[in-house]
Amino acid sequence: MKNLTFLFSLTTVFLLGISANAQKISDGQTIDVNGMSVTFNILNKESVESGGKQYDRYKVSASVKNKSDKGYNIRLSAFPQIVSNIGLVELDCINATGARLTSKKIELKMKAQMINVTYSAYDKSGKFTTSTIPVTGSYYFDPGDTIEDNAIFIVPQGEKPDVTIRSLK
Repeated sequence: MKNLTFLFSLTTVFLLGISANAQKISDGQTIDVNGMSVTFNILNKESVESGGKQYDRYKVSASVKNKSDKGYNIRLSAFPQIVSNIGLVELDCINATGARLTSKKIELKMKAQMINVTYSAYDKSGKFTTSTIPVTGSYYFDPGDTIEDNAIFIVPQGEKPDVTIRSLK
């Protein structure tokens, strides 16, 4: 009995810790998170059938605007450099099924700054040539910038997307 009580209380604390970072957001609502204004909109709804069950298919849009004076910037020091922390905010649809290869979340990420790099090399015939390739030089999110993305959420029929938002910065 002691172990069961301990396990229940540990699970409750864990779930409250996860939900404390997330806020609910509904259709047409805008929420301020760490100086960023996040908006969620439902663009379209239709009914679909998958695996013999009826679902509602929602096309949704999310945007984030930097309303603070603080800019976000990640400068890359070498190529290739793997950067995985370019996300700003994440919108998670709790009741999305993920059926038919649809989304369960939208992650709004910083913009990539592309730089044209010119290099010289010998081609297959031995001729010295100069070429230009685009390379990612940094990721940024300046004050006043807006980033948008769309997704498709499939939820059980009769339900609306149950979306939470959390800051990744």
